[in-house]
Amino acid sequence: MPFFGGAAGVATLSADGRASVSADGVAVSVYSPENGLAVNLFVGIHLADYVSLQGNYVGNTNRLTLVSSASSDRRIAFYEQERTSVQHAAVADLLVYFRERGRRIRPYLSFGAGLVRLTSDVVELKSVRGDLTVPAPRFASTAAALRVAVGMDVAMKRGWAVRYTFSETISGNPISGQLSPAGQRNLANFQNLFGVVKSLSPR
Repeated sequence: MPFFGGAAGVATLSADGRASVSADGVAVSVYSPENGLAVNLFVGIHLADYVSLQGNYVGNTNRLTLVSSASSDRRIAFYEQERTSVQHAAVADLLVYFRERGRRIRPYLSFGAGLVRLTSDVVELKSVRGDLTVPAPRFASTAAALRVAVGMDVAMKRGWAVRYTFSETISGNPISGQLSPAGQRNLANFQNLFGVVKSLSPR
């Protein structure tokens, strides 16, 4: 039985930073993200009462603030940069339900993998001093991603259901690579989404 649907909500990115202390001085960097809009469009098929396959397009946009500074006896350097980031992902999920089809409330757990494309553009270079390498006006990266989610479908009428999903997607972090010194953590994308599901055949 095929199905399709869509959901929208809030995307929250993980932050990262790094401090480096040496005999020559101290260098500190950090980026701070803001919450942004997220959307998830999906199609799938119910394989059995408890198992479904689902293909997803996931997109989100977030604002970022990047800050780096370095100081020593001979120099002080720093910058602060405001940026946007946009992510587009294609992910295949396996959904495992905890109640059989036909029940009104059906919690589920899902896990999957895919590809995510991140593009970031500068909005404003708020301050800069010294010879630190400032991130380019635009940078982009494509990486493999792993996603896990928990959620719940609540059946309505005529094959419609309301869906809530909380997901976490882990991928490489091109934002951290732009910092000076570079960060070291992967990028985590947390999403709270509400939407609808339509099954193409009656229950």
